[in-house]
Amino acid sequence: MTETPQNPLDLSRVTPEQFDITSLDDEMRVDALCITMIRTFFSIMTQQTDLEPADIGRFCHGIDYFLREFVIAECRDNLLQLDGSHVRRFAGHWYIVKNLEPNIGELALILDGVAAFYSFLASHDLVTSEQADIIRTCCAERDFYQQRIEDFWAIEGDGFLAWRDEVPL
Repeated sequence: MTETPQNPLDLSRVTPEQFDITSLDDEMRVDALCITMIRTFFSIMTQQTDLEPADIGRFCHGIDYFLREFVIAECRDNLLQLDGSHVRRFAGHWYIVKNLEPNIGELALILDGVAAFYSFLASHDLVTSEQADIIRTCCAERDFYQQRIEDFWAIEGDGFLAWRDEVPL
């Protein structure tokens, strides 16, 4: 995802309702819109920041995974109406059970992208600054997520249920 979009999204015309999901058709439409939004993020960030395109590309990879695999496909939630619980459920549960070798290094890269993306959305008035702050705060809880990963690997017997209940999906 390092190419510039041919038709970037006009962010001033984006509305939260465009990301509502009530059917499979909606899910496919929102998924495609999400791709366009991430490509627009990449394009704008490469033009307006001093970040290297490779770093922005890594952000985009994390954003893509979080939004398209978890928020849209798993939760079927509106990506403009998220709160911190989405990040905590993703990073403290879903990511851990859905990956063969969950690790804080990979998770941190994903969360860095999510935090940057929601700051970007707030700068374009697509989410509130308070919402972006809460999401960034939850993305920064690395010690908590590291402990969740370690606790997952240490599960014995029927301990999964207790682990699961600490951060339910």
